[in-house]
Amino acid sequence: MKENYITQRLILSRLGLPDADFIFELLNSPEWIEFIGDRGITSRAAAEEYIKKITNDPACNFWVVKIKDLETPIGIITFIKRDYLDDYDIGFAFLNKYSKKGYAMEASAAFLMDQIKIDGRSNILAITTKANSDSIQLLEKLGMQFSKELDRENSSLLVYSLMVDKFLLNELTRQFFDVFTNANQREPDWERIYNICLPETLIIRKSNVSSDIYNLSSFIEPRKTMLSDGTLTGFEERETFAETKIIGNIAQRHSGYQKEGYINGVYFKGKGNKFFQFIRTEGCWKINSVIWEDE
Repeated sequence: MKENYITQRLILSRLGLPDADFIFELLNSPEWIEFIGDRGITSRAAAEEYIKKITNDPACNFWVVKIKDLETPIGIITFIKRDYLDDYDIGFAFLNKYSKKGYAMEASAAFLMDQIKIDGRSNILAITTKANSDSIQLLEKLGMQFSKELDRENSSLLVYSLMVDKFLLNELTRQFFDVFTNANQREPDWERIYNICLPETLIIRKSNVSSDIYNLSSFIEPRKTMLSDGTLTGFEERETFAETKIIGNIAQRHSGYQKEGYINGVYFKGKGNKFFQFIRTEGCWKINSVIWEDE
């Protein structure tokens, strides 16, 4: 496993003694105590002992998640082999003030992608409680599915297992939406769309009166101009609903979406529906068509 992972906004680094102040804060947060449990970390020295215990256990792997530009620690990603589970499970915990910003999703997805593509893992688990609705929601967004319920130390745990193909399709879809984002000083990553789509990908915009049909180049070029010359600013489009069907090496996804931004300085907000088609080719999934209609 890697010592570090880098995403668009974050850096994941192996847990170490310099992280003691942050671990003290995280493990004493109300959310950690409610959903994970009180570890009795009452001082920085106790936090250092906790870190030593973790780093000396080969079954425990912790990464501290930091905001890239500020190097501010905001949470952790864990990967642990527990004696009561057949495989490693992924976990995450973030300070409450950094929740609802997509950081846990971004960090978890980057780690899972590496485990699937580099280490070749296909069976990754996660555990949570019924009361932790935010955790359950994130696991399902990652493409994990409820597997079973088990009792452990007088508490009931929900076990989720990773559906690898669904996770990979989730990531392709998320990356497609992200390509065109320039909100929060982000710059669109135009090369990414060529990595996630087939060269022959067809993109269609449907309206009540017409159908606009594009290939990748004719679709990207005008949007590249709008997103760089000040015409379209603060733009972000995100998936709000997803239903995916996979049959062998082909798949289809219905995505509901919301979008917002500024056109020539005037704020707008909208929503609509997209249908993606995917094909598995040369061992990986690619987008081969997208059709959308704004409401």
